[in-house]
Amino acid sequence: MKTVVLGRSGLAATKPSLGCLPLQRSSEEEAVAILRRAYEGGIRFFDTANGYTNSEHRIGLALHDVRDHVILATKSHGRDRATVLAHIENSLRELRTDHIDLFQLHQIPALPDFEDPDSPYAGAMEAKRRGWVLHVGASAHKLGVAREAVLSGRFETMQYPFSYLASEEEKGLVALCKQENVGFIAMKGLAGGLLTDARACHAFMKGFDNVVPIWGVQRLAEMDQWLAVAAEDPDLDDTLSEIIRKDRAELAGGFCRGCGYCAPCPEGIEINNAARMNMLLRRSPWQNLVTDREYEKMQRIRSCRECYECASRCPYNLDIPNILKYMLADYEQFYAEHVGEKK
Repeated sequence: MKTVVLGRSGLAATKPSLGCLPLQRSSEEEAVAILRRAYEGGIRFFDTANGYTNSEHRIGLALHDVRDHVILATKSHGRDRATVLAHIENSLRELRTDHIDLFQLHQIPALPDFEDPDSPYAGAMEAKRRGWVLHVGASAHKLGVAREAVLSGRFETMQYPFSYLASEEEKGLVALCKQENVGFIAMKGLAGGLLTDARACHAFMKGFDNVVPIWGVQRLAEMDQWLAVAAEDPDLDDTLSEIIRKDRAELAGGFCRGCGYCAPCPEGIEINNAARMNMLLRRSPWQNLVTDREYEKMQRIRSCRECYECASRCPYNLDIPNILKYMLADYEQFYAEHVGEKK
């Protein structure tokens, strides 16, 4: 398995690596099997977060006996020193380890006050002094915040959404990280599940020698697929370039990535799925999306009060209420064509 050094942290992460958020949706037995298969296949970098419910616990179950041979990265959404330290203590217990290789401030909305003794950054530095944490990075969804974090000189890594739908500005962030010797961890390499060709995704990432993609996996068959692609190590040939070209023409721009940071909706609308429903219907098996349960969930859009709380939290500045209206109309048309008129 190829490795990439994550900037000045010196951590040599495998390319590819594993993003462990989806493991919370698997059974415990399958999650442990996925993690072991990843390890046996050569993956040595595992990224999770305190907020991913049982993900840390499952990593601890699966990898505690090979702890010295893997790099564990986790995160905290804590916005003050005390919360961050409490989260780190919990992560150590769940991961069954005495140290975290890479701790990241999770989805920072702005740079923390580096001089504030009660800031989340102060908590991370205290954990580092105690030996609980070896290296400190950050994750972000806003390009401007990510750039500021990289240029601050305070973080050893940056985790940011990056796929072959990336804009030139986002590719520029990758270049900036290389220039500043900050490790770049690519989350959402499948654009929230909208990209479906693993070979094309792998070949794109191969073109950036400082990028570590963390693929999200929730089924053992998916893990086997990624390991097979890594073993093949395809180059970006004409066939894969054409797949990327078509996907970019259809998807690039203002679309919902499914990150979920718009939540919660006061009306209970499941925005992270509803706001990209037209693409899900046409780019994945649609049968599970037109059940009575899913239909009722989409109908919640009718209760939208256009409070714009969701839009104010969206890292991509999408006009979510209007997107939802369009998605409901498209969904109902698709439902009528494929299932029949709803009584």
